[in-house]
Amino acid sequence: MKLNLKRPLAFFDLEATGTHIGVDRIVEISVIKMMPDGSEAVKTWRVNPEMPIPYETSLIHGIYDEDIKAEPSFKQLAPEIAEFIGDSDLSGFNSNKFDIPMLMEEFLRVGVPFDIENRHLVDVQNIFHQMEQRTLKAAYRFYCNKEIVNAHSAEADTRATMEVLLAQLERYAETEFEDREGNKSIPVVPDVEALHVFTNMNRNVDFAGRMVFNADGHEVFNFGKHKGRRVEDVFETEPSYYSWMMQGDFPLYTKRKIETIYKRWNEARIAARPKPVQQPKPEPNALEKPLTEKPNKPYQQNKPYQQNPNFKKKEEPAKPVNDDMLKLLADKFKKG
Repeated sequence: MKLNLKRPLAFFDLEATGTHIGVDRIVEISVIKMMPDGSEAVKTWRVNPEMPIPYETSLIHGIYDEDIKAEPSFKQLAPEIAEFIGDSDLSGFNSNKFDIPMLMEEFLRVGVPFDIENRHLVDVQNIFHQMEQRTLKAAYRFYCNKEIVNAHSAEADTRATMEVLLAQLERYAETEFEDREGNKSIPVVPDVEALHVFTNMNRNVDFAGRMVFNADGHEVFNFGKHKGRRVEDVFETEPSYYSWMMQGDFPLYTKRKIETIYKRWNEARIAARPKPVQQPKPEPNALEKPLTEKPNKPYQQNKPYQQNPNFKKKEEPAKPVNDDMLKLLADKFKKG
């Protein structure tokens, strides 16, 4: 069915370094401009984001750092992109939540005017989700061809969930699935472990998804300024980030997981420190007596020999009494 257009409608899609509007950058933008007369104009630009593309993101869209290192930046391309889109209305898939905010952020960052206020915005995903609702009630109707009686009562919803899973096992018994990396498999099988793997494809570290496992099995942040970086690498360069998370408004389970990673990192850091080398005990000098021997009694050089307890006066033999000695004694004791 042909669209009734009063002005061009620009269908567009972005590929970026990630999904964080304020941090990530565009690496590719493609625009199909549908004219009121039914004609089309198509343009695609590769963009150097001036920042590394996380490997996990490259696996999704297939654009790697080496693919765009020689491409112009968004600042260089912005005037051309804005001119091509012109006064068109905009349409995309999930465009209201991601593509349009990301595009506006880039235009604002480089200071190129791009008016969004007077455009009509058509998000194709919202049509899909509203017309084909992804609720338990819709799933029960789709897979089991039944209506839930007493919907939103715990038991009725629980039984409906069980019946939906059993119906899914029958419907997708031999259905092939291709993941984002192009791997093909038949994932919906009557095995709980296999279903666990298939229904947890994001590989969250914590339930809130603040951290996820990368392709190498390492925990990486999935939000904020460190999105895409290994958690342990962030601790290495910014240890205070751990305290900020522990004191912040994060779920308790997220804090528990971040604490576990921090303790593991800190223990490995301490274990990697070089241990102090113990100096060998010096061998006693051959000219010196060992310290274990008792020293001789000290010789007190500063005391006269009369006060030295170790000094013994040499004894001389007694001299015989003579006349001179008798005379001296008589003079000493003479009465005056």
